[in-house]
Amino acid sequence: MVRIVLADDHPIVREGLRAVLETQPDFEVIAECASGDEVLRKVAELQPDVILLDLEMPVMDGVEAIRHLRRLPHPPRIIVFTAFDNDERIIYAIQAGANGYLLKGAPRDEIFHAIRLTMEGGSLLQPVVASKLLRHVGGRPPVGEAGSRQTGQMAHIEELTERELEVLRLLAQGMPNKEIAAHLVISERTAKFHVSSIMSKLGATNRTEAVALAAQHGLITLRA
Repeated sequence: MVRIVLADDHPIVREGLRAVLETQPDFEVIAECASGDEVLRKVAELQPDVILLDLEMPVMDGVEAIRHLRRLPHPPRIIVFTAFDNDERIIYAIQAGANGYLLKGAPRDEIFHAIRLTMEGGSLLQPVVASKLLRHVGGRPPVGEAGSRQTGQMAHIEELTERELEVLRLLAQGMPNKEIAAHLVISERTAKFHVSSIMSKLGATNRTEAVALAAQHGLITLRA
């Protein structure tokens, strides 16, 4: 079972989301929270697998709650589930360490997929969110991998190897390390090493930010 905590200051949103999630036999909603500080208490008490977290909450907002959660020895997977789609909110949440970012109104199947994907170690951005994130970090339409290298577009970052580029393309699809390893016929440990190297070379703090920065440098294309 995937043990889930819902964090939103609107009771009707939590009730509706609980009803939707509990249609799935492998999901269990173990707690609901109305504020960021309550999230921290519930996580310490219950150690959930996943949190669906709104950004606008009293006492402590979602971004600050994410920062605190990521400092835990074994943090839960964090999916931002919010109505806020402005660029600043998205980049702050992802830099804080969110594993995914979904806008309220997302189809239920997309919510189910996001939870299962993050549980496997992947990350997920809706196309509209990816587009806004790319705009925020100053992205331009990609000119192709070879072209970007030749024109000096990557002059300020360390160049990725061909294998790292292969891993990056799969990372952009939200694949966890296990799936990347199977796709490339390498060990999971090797896949994890490549992902870490990609993040280091791009100067990213997490997988989602790495994808956005890679798109900025023309290494991959994010769907709008």
